[in-house]
Amino acid sequence: MTETLDLTAAIYSKTAAGQQEIQSRSLGLSPLVRRILVLVDGKRSGRDLSAFVSGSDDIEQILGALLSQGCVAAEAPSKAAVPAARAAAPAASAAPESAGTTAGAPPGLPVAETRTAKDNEMARHFMINSINSIIGQHMRVSLIHDIFHAESTQALRTIYHAWEASMAGHGMGAKRLPELREKLFKVL
Repeated sequence: MTETLDLTAAIYSKTAAGQQEIQSRSLGLSPLVRRILVLVDGKRSGRDLSAFVSGSDDIEQILGALLSQGCVAAEAPSKAAVPAARAAAPAASAAPESAGTTAGAPPGLPVAETRTAKDNEMARHFMINSINSIIGQHMRVSLIHDIFHAESTQALRTIYHAWEASMAGHGMGAKRLPELREKLFKVL
């Protein structure tokens, strides 16, 4: 690339070194930098990842550090990437995109409007209780706050990725994540 890469617009994916770092923790990354590395999935842009840190300057510093250490690779977004991603998304139902699916929501879930207020309450409680019991009370206060204040199924589905990353970043949470995800998906 001969042009300067816009760190907030670029799409990030983990390199082999990044995958190794998640397993070995050999670079001694700070918890925030490690969390961002865990959240990098080849689909999120720097702007998307900035939702997990305070301030846009912070995300640029974190992504710059991960790039310089070879943990992530950045790709400039192409204008064709958005329509191609929508076309590649599985058509789980005949419902139009505006009828309840959420960008960034976990795949395979029913349309959000089919979930009741009771389902949302159960999903909120499940997410909060799993964080408190596995990771520890008062450890993910901002995430618990976001989950508690999520008013809709779509809001909970958006927060799901941060919940999943928190679970995956903890030893016991990572072991139990498939089981927890299955239980959560029944009400999410």
